[in-house]
Amino acid sequence: MSLFTTILFLHVLGATVWTGGHLVLALTVLPRALRARDPEILLAFESRYERLGMPALVVQVVTGLWLAYRWLPDPSAWLALDTTLSVAITAKLALLLVTLALAVSARWRVLPRLDAETLPLLALHVVGVTVASVLFVFAGVVIRAGGL
Repeated sequence: MSLFTTILFLHVLGATVWTGGHLVLALTVLPRALRARDPEILLAFESRYERLGMPALVVQVVTGLWLAYRWLPDPSAWLALDTTLSVAITAKLALLLVTLALAVSARWRVLPRLDAETLPLLALHVVGVTVASVLFVFAGVVIRAGGL
């Protein structure tokens, strides 16, 4: 197996874990927590998932940067928006920033005050990260397929 294939495999595996975990969270765990008005349901899932999800995100970031550099060796060209590839790379970088902003907001603004009343605010963060993760996958497909 070539280095490229290994890196791409790890990137897709990380995306599978990250996106799949967030889809499970947003579509099954979150609705149950909101119905019960019980943040502990959400926190119990998050504490277990985080041990696998966070390393998956780190793998995605490292392998994603490696892949972007391999496909477009001039990092300034990543933001040029003059090719399908640069648009997709820019989209992935923007989605990473959105994901990080939501994570920081959740960690330092929402979670310290989490209760039944603030649970809907955390739900917005969960939905935001989930949508971003699905869009990450879409942008990856655009890169591999060579466009829309």
